[in-house]
Amino acid sequence: MPDLDLVATALGDRPADLVISGGRLVNVFTGEVYPAGVAVRGHRIARVGDVSDLVGEETTVLDAEGAFLVPGLIDGHIHVECSKLSLTMFANAVVPHGTTAVVSGLDQIFVVAGLPGVREFLDEAASGPLRVLWGAPSKLPYTFPESVVGHSFGPAEHHEAQGWPECVGLWETVQEFVYERDQKVLEAMDLATEHRLPILSCAPLAAGGKIAALACAGFRADHECYSAEETLEKLRNGMYAMIRESSVAHFLDENIQVVTKHLAKADRIGFCTDDVTARDLLAHGHLDHLVRMAIERGVEPMTAIQMATINCAQIYRMDHLVGSISPGRLADVLLVDDLERFEVGRVVAKGSLVAEGGQMLEPLRPPARSPALLQSMQVRTVAAADFEVPAGFASGRATVLSMAMSKEVPFVRTRREVELEVREGVVVPDPAKDVLAVAVVERYGKSGRRPVGFISGFGLERGAMASSASPDDNNILCIGARASDMAAAVRHLVAEGGGQVVVADDEVLAFLPLPIGGIVADLAPEEMAAREEELDAAARQLGCRLPSPFMYLIFLSVTAIPDYAMTERGVIDCVKLEVVDPVLHAEAV
Repeated sequence: MPDLDLVATALGDRPADLVISGGRLVNVFTGEVYPAGVAVRGHRIARVGDVSDLVGEETTVLDAEGAFLVPGLIDGHIHVECSKLSLTMFANAVVPHGTTAVVSGLDQIFVVAGLPGVREFLDEAASGPLRVLWGAPSKLPYTFPESVVGHSFGPAEHHEAQGWPECVGLWETVQEFVYERDQKVLEAMDLATEHRLPILSCAPLAAGGKIAALACAGFRADHECYSAEETLEKLRNGMYAMIRESSVAHFLDENIQVVTKHLAKADRIGFCTDDVTARDLLAHGHLDHLVRMAIERGVEPMTAIQMATINCAQIYRMDHLVGSISPGRLADVLLVDDLERFEVGRVVAKGSLVAEGGQMLEPLRPPARSPALLQSMQVRTVAAADFEVPAGFASGRATVLSMAMSKEVPFVRTRREVELEVREGVVVPDPAKDVLAVAVVERYGKSGRRPVGFISGFGLERGAMASSASPDDNNILCIGARASDMAAAVRHLVAEGGGQVVVADDEVLAFLPLPIGGIVADLAPEEMAAREEELDAAARQLGCRLPSPFMYLIFLSVTAIPDYAMTERGVIDCVKLEVVDPVLHAEAV
C-alpha cells in the first residue's frame, strides 16, 4: 500500500517533518540546476520545488543558504568488510563524505557466519543513516577450485536470500562460472531472472566473444575493467560499466577516458570503490573523491554527479528508492557549496541531518555482537614444520614456481621460476632472490589443509606477515622468510580470535585485532587508520617495498584474475583452474 501520509504531505494536507529551503537543486534526471526546496515526511521526500506551504509548527527547517542540493552518493560495488571496519564504523567514515548508500555482497562475513551473519550486518545497518543494499553473491566461495569455508552459498541459500527486501541483484558473478557451466550459479541466475534482479559480473580482461557470451547469459554490468578500451567494448555490447577507484586498484584515470577520450555517453556508467582502507577514507574521502577526480580530468560536474548517483541506481533498477532528489525517494540530500570543488558540507540521510563539516553530528555506536561472530577460529596447534616445503631428499636444488606480484595491480600475479637450495630436506625460501614462503591455514576446522608455496614481490628480508581477513575464503594467509616466524604469526592470530600481524624473530612487532568474524572490528576510523599504518610500517622495517603491504597480502587468495593465486587448496593456476605443484624440478646433490 502507498504511504498515505507521504501522499498527504505531497498534496499539502499535512505539514512536512523537514523542509530544506534556500537551495539550488541538482536535477540528475534533466541535467538542470535551479532554485528549489525539498519537503520530507519520515524518511522520504514528499515534494520538490515550492514547499513553503508545507512548513508547520513542528516542521524542522534547514536553510541551505544557497548551497547546491545533490543526491546522496551511491557506491555501486564495495566489499565493506575489506575496510576492516564494522558497518557502523564504516558509516561513521563515509556518511560525512556524502555516501548514503552502498551495494555490497557482504560475502566476507557470509563465508564465516552464513546467512545469520549477513542478517546481523544488514540489521545493524538498517538502524543507521547508511543504506546497505545487498547483492546476493552468485556463489560462495568464489574460488576455483572451491576452497573450504565456514559456509557455502548455493541455490538453497538463493531461494531464501533473493526474497530479502535488501536484495538488489546477483553479485560478483565470476565469468568462469558461465564458461565452465557451473550448475549452481546457473540455477541462481535463473532465480534472479524470475525475481527481476540484475546479474552483476566479475569479468576482468574479457574481450570479443567472451563479452558477447556474458551479455547473452544476461550479465547487466561489470566493475572489472582494466582499460578504457575494455570498458568501451562492454558498453558497445549493451552492458553497463562501473568505474573503480579502490585503495589498491587505481583505474579511474584510465577508464574515465571512455568518456573524455572516446566520448562515450556516460549515462550507463557508475562509480564504485570495491575495496578501501580507513587511511584512504580519512585522507581522501570516499565517492566524493571519485567525483572530484572525474571533474579534474575533464568530466562536467553534472555528469560526474550523475555517475555517482542516478546512473548507479538505474544499473541496479533501484532508482525508485535512491539516486535522485525527487518525490517518493529516500531523503538523502547533500549540501555542496561549489560543484567544481565538490566538498560536501552537510548531509541529510533518511530524512535527518546527520553530518556537517566532514563529521558525524553524533557518531554511531555498534550493537552487541553474537557469539557466532566472535568465535570463528577453529585451528589446532601450529608448528614451524607446517610452513615448510619438503623436497624428499636431504640436500640439493629445486626449481620452483614463485608467484610474482604486480606492483600496479595487487590481484595480478605472474609466473616466475627460481632455483632454491634444499637444506635438511626442505626447499628453503631465499629473501636475497626475492622468494618467500606463502601459506594458507584452513581455519574453520574442516579440511585441516595447510599448503605452502612461494611468492615474489613483497621484499621481506626477514620475519612474517599474516591475516585472517583474506577474500575470498578468509582462511589465514601468511608469508614469511622463516617458518618459525610464520608459525608464530598464525598462532597469535588464532589466540586473539583473528586479525593482522607482523612478526620477526618469533616476536610480534605490530597487531591489529579483528574479532568480528576474524575480519572486521568496532574500531573508530581514526584508530583503524593508525593501526593500519603501524602494520605497514612494521612490514616496511622488514624490507617490504609494496605501497600497501597488507592490502596486497589479503588478495593472494583471489582466483578470478589470472595468473596465479594461493588458497586452502594450494597454488592455483587461475587460467587452467587447477592446483599446481610449486616445486617444478628438484635434484639431490
